[in-house]
Amino acid sequence: MDGSQWFLGDFMKIYLDHIGIACEELDSASKFWNLIGLIQGEDELVESQGVTTRFFSTSEGNTETPKIELLEPTKADSPIGRFLSKRGPGIQQICFRVDNLQEMISFLLENGVQMIDQEPKEGSHGALIAFVHPKSTGGVLVELAQK
Repeated sequence: MDGSQWFLGDFMKIYLDHIGIACEELDSASKFWNLIGLIQGEDELVESQGVTTRFFSTSEGNTETPKIELLEPTKADSPIGRFLSKRGPGIQQICFRVDNLQEMISFLLENGVQMIDQEPKEGSHGALIAFVHPKSTGGVLVELAQK
């Protein structure tokens, strides 16, 4: 481990926030998650991303618990619409919650990580979000969020 890895822990904590799953239609994709007893939240239209989201949690009222997020595109040329046309339904991203998104983006850029978003943008539930390019993560789209 080099010193920069230790530095991150000194200034910022990171938590698993949710796993995003692309789906064609929220209601049919929700059946399994409801069946196993996850608690379904309210749908939210995120116009800037061209998506409607629906979150599921294992515990009611605990906002810190990692969640499942279903993502239904509102149009075919949205990021989720393009994902579905290329790959079909399935895990689209893993999201980590951070204390300070702008600091995290700067830290990653300074360490050669390729970002899709170099500036935070609006996501669901009023969070600021930014995506890390899969080329820098071993093929996984990583979303970073600050609530």
